[in-house]
Amino acid sequence: MGKAPIPANRDTPATAGDWLIALGEQPANEQLRARFEAWLAASPDHRRDWAEVARTAEVLGHAEPAHRHEWGEFVRRRKAERAAASQAATAGHRRRRVVGLAVLAAAACLAFVFGGNLMLRIEADHVTATAEQRRVQLADGTVVLLGPESAIDVAYGEGARGVRLLKGRAYFEVAAERRPFAVQARDVEARDIGTAFDVVLNAHGVDVAVRDGIVDVSGAAVAERLEAGDWVRVTARGRVERGRMPADQVASWMQGQLVVKNRPVGEVVDALRPYVDGLVVLRGATLAGQPLTGVYNLSDPVEALRAVARAQGATLHRISPWLIVISGD
Repeated sequence: MGKAPIPANRDTPATAGDWLIALGEQPANEQLRARFEAWLAASPDHRRDWAEVARTAEVLGHAEPAHRHEWGEFVRRRKAERAAASQAATAGHRRRRVVGLAVLAAAACLAFVFGGNLMLRIEADHVTATAEQRRVQLADGTVVLLGPESAIDVAYGEGARGVRLLKGRAYFEVAAERRPFAVQARDVEARDIGTAFDVVLNAHGVDVAVRDGIVDVSGAAVAERLEAGDWVRVTARGRVERGRMPADQVASWMQGQLVVKNRPVGEVVDALRPYVDGLVVLRGATLAGQPLTGVYNLSDPVEALRAVARAQGATLHRISPWLIVISGD
């Protein structure tokens, strides 16, 4: 009694976060509990790390994520202040320095409490929340559909038309015009005159896929001309991947589907995270790198994550409303 199997990947947890997950999966495992107590007693650093992780887990378990929409008015006010500050030329150096320090201090405090999302909202012109899609029509008639947890800055450059993709993904239906339209994502630029294409920016790199027309993709590592159905990826390490897909599968997320072919599990889970409130953790020595092919329903992201886990013989644990753990080998 109380003897449950050792965690799914059969490895002894090495960090406080790993122990939190392992104990959450098997609270009745006396052997695992004894090993945890020994790990805890082995080092003051272990005890300190555990206290911090346990405190964070308690907050996640009892508090809902902050309502992002409440910051809309604050962001608009800060943008107006930033624009006004750039035009002010009469204030003395000392006053500018004092005001600047106050603004920096306030921004630092807010960034510490609310994380990088606040800074992103100040920089971006359009931002979406978890599981939210938004249609934006630009001044030139171009239509942008923003995916969940995505952000764009429309102020691309003097005399140019285009946007910077700051985070996430966006689909562009570009209004035909003589001036080219450009999308900048890190150091990759997608440029065209009038077409439809999808751009993704995440920790894995930058993806561009064309649904209709011709798009030129350029950057330090890439110089490609893409036609309908072509895609290119510039990874975070600068490696370039190319391929083709049916043109009607480009930006399948707009129809509520995630279509993947031979992509790593970690990448697929990352694509599902913007649809899930809370934290999704992958646990297992090789699970994140295992290849996966499938079609997943974005309107039910938790079930999609279960399907990912089943396909790999892994297990999904919903430890709290805000924490999902997928454990495998």
